[in-house]
Order: sequence, then C-alpha cells, then structure tokens
Amino acid sequence: MRPEYIYTPQSELRHPKRMFRQMWRDLLASRSLAWRLMVRDISAQYRQSFLGIAWAFIPPIAMAVGFTLAGNARAISIGETDIPYPAYVMFSTALWQTFVESLQGPVQASTDAKPMLARVKFPREALILAKLGEVGFNFGIKMILICALFLIFRVPVSWTIILAPVALIHLILLGTFFGILLAPLGLLYKDVSKGLTMLTGLWLFITPVVYPVPNEGTFATIVKLNPVTPLLVTTRELATTGILSQQTGFWVASLFTLLGLVVTWVGFRIALPFAIERVSS
Repeated sequence: MRPEYIYTPQSELRHPKRMFRQMWRDLLASRSLAWRLMVRDISAQYRQSFLGIAWAFIPPIAMAVGFTLAGNARAISIGETDIPYPAYVMFSTALWQTFVESLQGPVQASTDAKPMLARVKFPREALILAKLGEVGFNFGIKMILICALFLIFRVPVSWTIILAPVALIHLILLGTFFGILLAPLGLLYKDVSKGLTMLTGLWLFITPVVYPVPNEGTFATIVKLNPVTPLLVTTRELATTGILSQQTGFWVASLFTLLGLVVTWVGFRIALPFAIERVSS
C-alpha cells in the first residue's frame, strides 16, 4: 500500500508529536534510497581519479611532512605531544578531514540533488544518510593509514581504544549538524559552498590538529571554546594514551551536538520546501 501524503497550509510545528512521528518514519523509509545514493557517490568519487583512494592518505602525509620539517628547522614552535609528532599530525588530520567531510556533505548533497528535489517526492533524509555513509566509508580507508602509523611509530594503545568510535561518531554528528544548518542556504546560494572551503581552512588553525592544546593566553581560550576541540582531542586520546584532558568539554560539546542536530533537522524539513520552491521558480 502506497503512503498517503496530505498537504495543508498549516505549519508542522503546530503538531509536534505528529511531526516527530513522521520524521522518524521518513528516516526509516530513506534507508534503501540512501544506500543507492551512497554507492553512486562513492563510485563517482573514485571513477575519474588516477590516484583513487590514495587521496585519503595524501593530505595527512603531506601535512605531517610539512609541519615536521618546519618544526625541525625551528620555523615554528610546537609543544610536546603524547605520541611521535608525525603520527600525531597524520592521525589528527585524518580526524579533521572526517569532520570537514561530514560538514560539507549535507550542503553538497542538497546542491547536487537540486533537479531531483524539484521533481521527485522522496524522504530528504536519504541525502543526509547517504553522505554519512560516505564519510564512514572514507574513514574506513583512512584506518589503513592509522593502523600503519601505530605500527611504524610504535604508538602505545590503551584499552580505551574500544571507546574511540563513540567520540568519533560525536565528531561526525557535530559536522553533520553544521552541514544540515547550512544546507537550505547552500541550495539557494553557491557562496555557501565556496565560503565553507575558506571557513574550514581558517577553522583548522584554531583546532589542535598540528599542535597540542595550549594552556595560556587568548588563543588558548579560543581553541578551548571551539566545539571541535574536545571531540577531536578525546577521540585521539581514547585511541592512544587513554588519559582524557577534555572530559567536561566533551560532554558539553556532545550535548550541544545532539540537541542542535534535532533542532536543525526540524529546521531542515521546514526550510527545504521553501528553498526548493524558490529555486524551481
């Protein structure tokens, strides 16, 4: 039996219980389509690339080589790290790339699906789930590099490594939260996609990816207020030393992420039809 859709001029917010029930149904109904979109996007991602999946390894390695050489030449001053510095940079960069992919995914998915959104009725959540699956697939490839790093540099591993995926999921959800927030605007304005590239470049420098978390000064305050910091640092520490330095920040950022994700999901469902109508007109 085909589902029946009833369109009314009333806002969904007038009936929150019915709205959340429908959101959950759409999320479940979107799984099959999300899988097909994910397979299509992953195939397209590597189809016309000479280096293929090597691009998952090149940025972390290039960044590690550059900052290691700069540190050895004393061009920049980097504090002590818990694990060998090249491994520290490559592992942190892999985590940062995963966050950026989860941030850009919803915006890119909405933009690429613009013709389909205007003509076909389907659960919009499929676009988000497909990008989440793609992020997970790409991180699975990066795991090859991470495992090699741990072996080559003899990085100590704590039993807490089994908890690292939990912190990683929170990091991915934080990126998805920001991505969903920007997706309707990205559908209307190309400036959003271009601005995200510049924003993430600046954001990288206030995130402890190539340096440890500073303890003093204004810059240290900015780094600690960055919501990515506790999630990325906790993921890294759970996978290596097992000694957590950002426990309070982690729980605050996680709560902020989960609440924000629900709010932006509601906003996404309400705003997207208006954005589609404006694009189609």
